[in-house]
Parts: sequence; structure tokens; C-alpha cells
Amino acid sequence: MSKTIRLTAAQAMVRYLTAQMTETGEPFIAGIWAIFGHGNVAGIGEALHGARDQIPTWRGHNEQTMAHAAIAYAKQSGRRRAMAVTTSIGPGGTNMVTAAALAHVNRIPVLLIPGDVFAHRGPDPVLQQIESFGDGTVTATDTFKPVSRYFDRISRPEHLLTALPRAFRTMTDPADCGPVTLAFCQDVQAEAYDYPISFFEPKIWYQRRIRPDMGELDRAVAAIKAAKNPVIVAGGGVHYSGATEALQAFAEAHDIPVAETQAGKSALAWDHPLNLGPIGVTGGDPANKICESADLVLGVGTRFQDFTTGSWGLFANPARVLISLNTAAYDAEKHGAMPVQSDALVGLEELTSALGAYKADALAPDLKADWFAAVDALTDAPTDGNALPTDMQVIGAVQRAANDNTVAMCAAGTMPGELHKLWKAPRPGAYHMEYGFSCMGYEIAGAMGIKMAQPDRDVICFTGDGTYMMANSEMATAAMMGIRFTVVVTDNRGYGCINRLQMGTGGAEFNNLLDHTIHETPSAIDFAAHSRAMGATSVKVASIAELEDALAKRGDISGPYVIVIDTDPYPSTPNGGTWWEVAVPEVSTRPEVNEKRAAYEAALEKRKTQ
Repeated sequence: MSKTIRLTAAQAMVRYLTAQMTETGEPFIAGIWAIFGHGNVAGIGEALHGARDQIPTWRGHNEQTMAHAAIAYAKQSGRRRAMAVTTSIGPGGTNMVTAAALAHVNRIPVLLIPGDVFAHRGPDPVLQQIESFGDGTVTATDTFKPVSRYFDRISRPEHLLTALPRAFRTMTDPADCGPVTLAFCQDVQAEAYDYPISFFEPKIWYQRRIRPDMGELDRAVAAIKAAKNPVIVAGGGVHYSGATEALQAFAEAHDIPVAETQAGKSALAWDHPLNLGPIGVTGGDPANKICESADLVLGVGTRFQDFTTGSWGLFANPARVLISLNTAAYDAEKHGAMPVQSDALVGLEELTSALGAYKADALAPDLKADWFAAVDALTDAPTDGNALPTDMQVIGAVQRAANDNTVAMCAAGTMPGELHKLWKAPRPGAYHMEYGFSCMGYEIAGAMGIKMAQPDRDVICFTGDGTYMMANSEMATAAMMGIRFTVVVTDNRGYGCINRLQMGTGGAEFNNLLDHTIHETPSAIDFAAHSRAMGATSVKVASIAELEDALAKRGDISGPYVIVIDTDPYPSTPNGGTWWEVAVPEVSTRPEVNEKRAAYEAALEKRKTQ
């Protein structure tokens, strides 16, 4: 008989977590974020206290943002390590659903452990229990099912014996990677069971590298050899595979230019001759013009989101061949692409070996020079001392203060588009953008997670006033834990990005900027005072020059450092970009809307006929 050890289910789970290792000998789960409450404090809380010397437990202030920090940690770690998050059974759990969706969209591993109702149903309905009149098995944690790559409900202690290995298989599999939810019934957490000691033996989870099917590889090679003007679209999978050097070698060997998605940005240094820069709706002229005329598009590790493809109008040329190299068959088959299901690194290596001496036609030499000539001036310091700075000028100030060790990060609002176009990332990992879900409120918690993943990096977080107000509570966590990063708050007094979209679709300015909302007293939020009250060092600056002076001091600051600057909500980079499908009302009393509707219908027709 195999030897056993008697543990509560919660103790068994925690012990298992500590025994799962990476190839480099580190625990795969770096630690666990926890807000205790009814449903996890007695079982999981006690188990974590008993293992506090083996696995750190961090206390956050909001379940969603704790999970955001965990997701940013895993993303910046290249998905090689992850964190866990535990919550109570009701609103604590459902607070985390948005973060689960974010991780699902971005294919990021995170272990979510919400408490759940009593499996034995004695106190049914327990506090915070959701009751379905027609289904007695439904609980609040069922909301995680559509946004989890693997979901399980632990309603027996022995369920862990199968659920935990499945959870780790999902988080470490490059094709299935994403959030795992283990809904843990609170009575089961406290129940004891005789677990096999062998279950807790250390296990190494290796990075699986899927090699391409020879038939798919041969078809892709033949298509590329027949192309004269191919282009590569680099996505986040290039980073997760550790394939940035392989991408550069492939591009250089065959003279194929590279366009970068939001997740793929920094795959090549910004000034590499073959790096065309950003693609799509938030892209620049070089990448978009080349893609429109390309006879072949090779996507590497991208899921071809609508911002990347200009709602597929950018790739609508019927003569264009689309190849998708991706670990997930789901992504490799999108829009009738010629699939190459493969790890990005080995896929590029095998493609280049098979292509031999193939070279694409030479690029037009002045594309990048013309682009930078058009946009660099937008980031210069303003000459009019009375005008509010633009977001582009703020980016310029931060760029001038940045170094090769800087990580620029953001998630939603105005800055993702401007950063995609304007930020000059010097090396891989220097740009961290959550634009798969574009989740407001990711920024501050995300900056904390990045710094925890790479403590030596200079992390600079861009956030608007709107996203700051969405979720700022982990500023207090970072201050308490002494985690150092810089936050630049651009205060344009509302949702400036959506206000511009509203205007761009013919709408009147309504309910986005704070002055355009119902109010009795004009809003005047003191973000510097607010962040200071949570323990951050903070300052409000009145100009780009003052912003640069404040940024120069960031190396002397302990803990989070917040710099607030008022900005103009209206200007944006006029260059680059492609059409993005946003539905415009078919019936309106406003001529501006009718005009935009006509343009929308014309764009739909153009895409249909291409």
C-alpha cells in the first residue's frame, strides 16, 4: 500500500501548489493573493497560515485588481510563472470574473480559487449564495465557466487528485494556456482525507514546444516562396515562446518586414530596419501600407484581433494569402488562414530552414523615415506655454526620461493607441500592454505585478484619470509592500478616448467628459492628494518641463511614485491607423450621425468588394 498523509483539502491544495516547479527550479506559483471572507478564511486561510514559510500570501484591497496583479506578473514572466488568487464565496468571487475574462482573452495563466457554498447543503441557502429556482447545482462561481480555460468545483476532498494536475496542465500548455478556476466548497476545504504522499512529490512542468505538421509546413513554405511582398505580423506568442531572436533571424534571412501588434510590440527593437512598427487601427503608415499591398501575410503568435486587422479590412485583398503560425488550432484557422500549428520559436526555425535562400523584394526605403518625420514632432515639448499638453507630448517626455531598462505599460483609454504608434521600445519586454480585453483599472495593479516579476526593471505606468478612478486601491498595497514603480496620471477630466470616438461617429459630446455629465458641482479630483493618502509619493506638475524634472527623480523614490499632469482631451495622433468597424445608427435626427452612417455603409461595401 502507498503511504498516505491526513490533511484537510485546503492543506492538501496548498502543499501541492508548493511542489509544482518550473524548468529553472522555481515554484511555478510564486505566491497567492488573498482577501479572506466567509467561504475561505477558515479553510484556505488556515492552510495558508500553516504554509506561510513555503508560499507567500499577499493581502490586496480588491479581488479584481489582485487578479490583475497576478496576470501582469505572469505576462511579464513570459507565462513561465504564475500566481494564485483566493476569494470569499459571493461578491468576492464575482469581483474576480472580469479579471478571469482578461486572462482568458490574453491567454495568461492564473489560478483562481473562489470559495463556494456548502457541498452538504446543510445551511442552504448560505450567506451570499445565489439561488436558481430551476437548478439546485448553480452557484455564483458558475459565472467563471465561460471565462475559464479549465473550471472545476471541489465538492469532495479527493477531487483535488484529478483537478489540480488538470489545472497545471492547462496553465503550462502553450495552446490551452489561460485562467483556471477551482471553485472550492467551504465545508470541503475543512474536511480531512488520506492523501497519497506521492501526490506531493515535486514535479517539474516543462515548456512544451509543438513542432509543425510536415504537410502544413510544406504548404506554408511553398506559399512564401511564391510571394514577392510578404509581411510578418508579430503577436504576443512571439514573446511567450521566447522567439524574439528567432523572429529577427527569420526576418533578416529572408528580408521580410515585421509589423507589431499591441501584444507583439518590442519583439524587434523599434529602430531595426525590418521593423515596420505598429499595425492596424492604432498602427502607423509603414505597417499598414505594406500590409494593404502584401501578397502574403504571415501571422506569428497573433489571434488577429479586430484592431490588428482593421476589422479585417486591412487584409481584404482577395489576392492575399494568409498564413497563421500559432500554438492554438483555434487561432491558426481564423478567417480561412493556411494553418501552421506550432510553437513560434521552432516554427520559425523550421520555416527558415526549408525556405533556404529565399528573399522577398526590397522594401521602399523611405517608409519609416517619412513616418518618424510626421510623428516625432508631435512628442516634442510644447512651445506655447499656455496650452494644455497633449498625450503625445507626455509620451515624449517619458520617452526622453526612459532607458533600456524601462518597461512602459498601460491598458485602456487614450494611451494604448498613442503608445502603440509612438513609443520606441528598445528591446523585448520593454512594452507591456493589456489590449486584448482593454480593461480599465488594470494599470496600477498591473504595474505592481510587473515589478514583482522583474524587480530590477524601471516600470512606468501610463493611466488616465478615468482608469485611475476605476481601480486604484492596490496603490495602497504597493505602498505597504514597498513596491517601486512610477505612475503618470494624465488628467483630461473624463473619458477622452471614448469622447473622441463618440464625436467620430457623429455623436454629440455626451456623458464622457465630466463637464458633459449631469452634475451640480464641477468635478475637481486631486489625484496627487488621493494617491498620497494611500501612501504613495506624489506630485502634480504644470508643464512638460516639470514632468521631465519629476521623472528624473524617480530613482530616489521608495514605493509607488505618482506624477499627475493635466492634458488636453481632444488631440490625438492624426497619422497612421486604419478603419475600425463601429456601428453607426441607421436612423437619427442629427445630420452629423447621418453623414457618418453613409461613410460607415461605404466602408462596409468597400470591404465586401475587396
